[in-house]
Amino acid sequence: MVKKKTAFVCSDCGAEFARWQGQCSECRAWNTVTEFRVPSVKAPPRSAAMAGYAGMVDAKVQTLDEVNLESLPRFSTGFKEFDRVLGGGVVPGSAILIGGSPGAGKSTVLLQTMCLLAQTMNTLYVTGEESLQQVAMRANRLGLPTDKLRTLAETNVETICQLALQEKPSIMVIDSIQVMHMNDVQSAPGSVSQVRESAAYLTRFAKQNQVAIFMVGHVTKDGSLAGPKVLEHCIDCSILLEGSADSRFRTLRGNKNRFGAVNELGVFAMTGQGLKEVSNPSAIFLNRSEEQTPGSLVMVIWEGTRPLLVEVQALVDYSQLANPRRVTVGLEQNRLAMLLAVLHRHGGLQVADQDVFVNVVGGVKVSETSADLALIVALVSSFKNYALERQLVVFGEVGLGGEIRPVPSGQERLKEAAKHGFKRAIVPNANKPKEPIEGMEVIAVNSLSDALEALF
Repeated sequence: MVKKKTAFVCSDCGAEFARWQGQCSECRAWNTVTEFRVPSVKAPPRSAAMAGYAGMVDAKVQTLDEVNLESLPRFSTGFKEFDRVLGGGVVPGSAILIGGSPGAGKSTVLLQTMCLLAQTMNTLYVTGEESLQQVAMRANRLGLPTDKLRTLAETNVETICQLALQEKPSIMVIDSIQVMHMNDVQSAPGSVSQVRESAAYLTRFAKQNQVAIFMVGHVTKDGSLAGPKVLEHCIDCSILLEGSADSRFRTLRGNKNRFGAVNELGVFAMTGQGLKEVSNPSAIFLNRSEEQTPGSLVMVIWEGTRPLLVEVQALVDYSQLANPRRVTVGLEQNRLAMLLAVLHRHGGLQVADQDVFVNVVGGVKVSETSADLALIVALVSSFKNYALERQLVVFGEVGLGGEIRPVPSGQERLKEAAKHGFKRAIVPNANKPKEPIEGMEVIAVNSLSDALEALF
């Protein structure tokens, strides 16, 4: 009788150990190491057409010049914003993980995509969280064509791959990976071992049969994808669908993409007929009030491969507390503290006794440094109760020495601002355009004092 192999795995980080121990030596969590039976190695089913696929059956050492460089033809999802985030479309044989908070619209956007693609190619929509009646009700409510979309309600990964081998789909959706399970893994669906083995099995099936697979993933309370980190390593593309419950707009952001740029951003609007793409996202983030208010300013950030105009708001008010508050929404709080120190040292403005609140309008999260100069200008505007002109746009990185550093793609940022009617711009001197931009006055500055002098 063959002895069953067992392993000990941490349920938090997925680290494996030879024997049980009370504390995980990788993530330092206590009482998270559990025992499970190691599944027997089983290869996913492969179609006869892919039996000779290079690298899948007979391993062979090759030099790089012998590798076939013919690019696989991508196909569109039907949404230009979705294609943008994926790097230009869906690559056959790719494994794509789409995550998001409950109610963000993950199942909705995938159902819309699959119903559209089903008109021209073989598709398979696998649901493990809903019944087929529930999926059909949502499709009818959204007014989608349902006559050609093949659906399946199943949670066993081996069964799904066997049926997919018969259906021969070009694209398949797994909703969701957290409810899938394999027979040989002795743990509950959603556990670290089940998610890891199920995702690895589906990824191998996608590569061997040239089937593009979308996997829906849940997120934890801190916004990260639930499950082991190896889940994000084994797939080709990881994207997050973000959006608050009180906003009708959703942002699709790429975190990992082997076939395109990362940090690409796609914007959608949630309507009664599902998600509708927003082709000009700067317009929705520039819905400003007609009255000029202190502390409000427009900046140009770079998201993926395009510029985006967003409004930043700052409020500086006298604090009654011993330790004044520093609150940021959409920006990094540590960077705000650093910029306040630079403002004091090189701008001569002391806000140690003031509460500082900063907000990026529209729920956009800004991580790049081009927002530094705009944030400082908004802070000074609020502190001095001085309203800035509405046709002003500002961007630039601020160094610790008070210098204004250039940012990438300065020309494209200025052209995007001019297209939306902005007449004046304050930019780093290195980003000054070689040729004047029609209808826009560009003020190039080298230091923080130069920028404050030009404005105030």
